[in-house]
Amino acid sequence: MEARNSQPVTIVGAGIVGICCALSLLEKGFPVRLIDRDEPGSGASNGNAGVISPWSCVPQSMPDLWKNIPKLLFDRDGPVSIIPSHFPRFLPWLLRFLLAGRARRVAAISDAMSVLTRQNVDMYRCHLAGTGQENLLRDSWYIFVSRNSEFDFPDSLGWRLRRKVGAPMLKIDRSELNDIEPALSKEYQSAILIKGQARAVSPGRISSVLAEKVKSLGGTIIRCAVHRISPDLQGKWLIQTDNGEELTQCLVVAAGAWSARLLAPLNIKIPLEAERGYHVAFPDPGVTLNNSIADMDMYVVSSSMEEGLRTAGTAEFAELDATPNYKRAKMLVHQTKNMIPDLNTDEPDFWMGIRPSFPDSLPCIGEVKGYPGLIVAFGHSHYGLGMAPMTGWLAAEIASGGKPDVDMVPYDIHRFSS
Repeated sequence: MEARNSQPVTIVGAGIVGICCALSLLEKGFPVRLIDRDEPGSGASNGNAGVISPWSCVPQSMPDLWKNIPKLLFDRDGPVSIIPSHFPRFLPWLLRFLLAGRARRVAAISDAMSVLTRQNVDMYRCHLAGTGQENLLRDSWYIFVSRNSEFDFPDSLGWRLRRKVGAPMLKIDRSELNDIEPALSKEYQSAILIKGQARAVSPGRISSVLAEKVKSLGGTIIRCAVHRISPDLQGKWLIQTDNGEELTQCLVVAAGAWSARLLAPLNIKIPLEAERGYHVAFPDPGVTLNNSIADMDMYVVSSSMEEGLRTAGTAEFAELDATPNYKRAKMLVHQTKNMIPDLNTDEPDFWMGIRPSFPDSLPCIGEVKGYPGLIVAFGHSHYGLGMAPMTGWLAAEIASGGKPDVDMVPYDIHRFSS
């Protein structure tokens, strides 16, 4: 009988999640093909702020968030916006989002997030080992700063959730912050420092380097668009692409925000939103941040990278194919200048990417009930870079017939149908 790991696996989606799936599958001996219309790693995780935190366990929806919804939605310079024409379709997702923030649900969601993030730094180091580019991942602190001297540490729920998973946190004053990050504005009154982090100095290059590792291990990367997936009569999966048809025994859907479209013909309906994120990069900043900085007043994160200094943090909900609104990125210039007064803001670069977001801040991972050989690995919202290595490991375990020592129920794709 043919061993299960001798059967080919095809992954639709070559973002960082798909790449990590490929690496873990190759480590188990599977023949692997990655298919994507774009360059590997050029999607949402390419444009994030580079934070890789084992302590990312705070859901986007929290118990008191509903009180801030009017301000968040109607402040033109705020961190969230919704294209007006999209609002009727967005409203059901928003209601699910608020329900996910009920106190009795938040703790369980946080635990499930922690499972996917707590080993991410070590797992990335293993993936990068032997590439010659190990320095793309650097030890770093994550510093949350505020102009409010009464910043609510350590009593608020978010900080309690981090403390529960062992995050090494320390509150520091203005003087200590200035010693650690002299480029920051002196208006900041307090800060919370989290140790035990890492920082990607070029998220895009990490993806490119790991994609090359996929090829060096025998994997194949195919550049073409995927239009449809369907089961065939022999128990395999038929993939219709620009290059014709592909057959595979096992199919992993890791296509990010486009995954819902691929699954819809199978009558799999899921509340996946296209949450568009923007960033601004300053190629010649003239200043350096020693760590990743989160401004808790403006909801933005800044990091120094190979490409310059980058600030990310805005969210916009719109149709998947909507035209980018780069005003969302341009407002980050002023916000970053407020954070870093001596920043050179000449010739900024603007970027937009699409996050695949579920209302409960958790992705879908696992084999789809009723569809043998179909594995899903998408919907990581703001956490794709941090959750990708563990997601890849879980997908490979499932493909090989193993039973991960992890409660997979929180990631079940059918959890929204109950």
